[in-house]
Amino acid sequence: QVQLVESGGGLVQAGGSLRLSCAASGRTFSTYAMGWFRQAPGKEREFVSSAIRWNGGSTYYADFVKGRFTISRDNAKNTVYLQMNSLKPEDTAVYYCALRTTYCEGCLSIGRNYEYWGQGTQVTVSS
Repeated sequence: QVQLVESGGGLVQAGGSLRLSCAASGRTFSTYAMGWFRQAPGKEREFVSSAIRWNGGSTYYADFVKGRFTISRDNAKNTVYLQMNSLKPEDTAVYYCALRTTYCEGCLSIGRNYEYWGQGTQVTVSS
């Protein structure tokens, strides 16, 4: 089993920044990738970003966050971060961390391909 705990959400003005963290515990040695998804009220969950765990691992971003958000990881701490800059009101959502344990080709932008999820952290961007 793996447990994921997100932190770092909050209220910020448009143009501001936040840094989300997701700490994994438990059977983290089996991690293949970790990702961030978000869900705004009345909308479906959507992919934000993901990072493959191992050295040299690739990172992926949704088009709407490219150039504004950066995903990074600290393997020693089993933690993944999402640095969010130039935030917009439309970024307001609950942000969820997710973890996948096994290799897959081109699957990391799809939520059902992740086995473990955190409880979510609220990000609110005011205009």
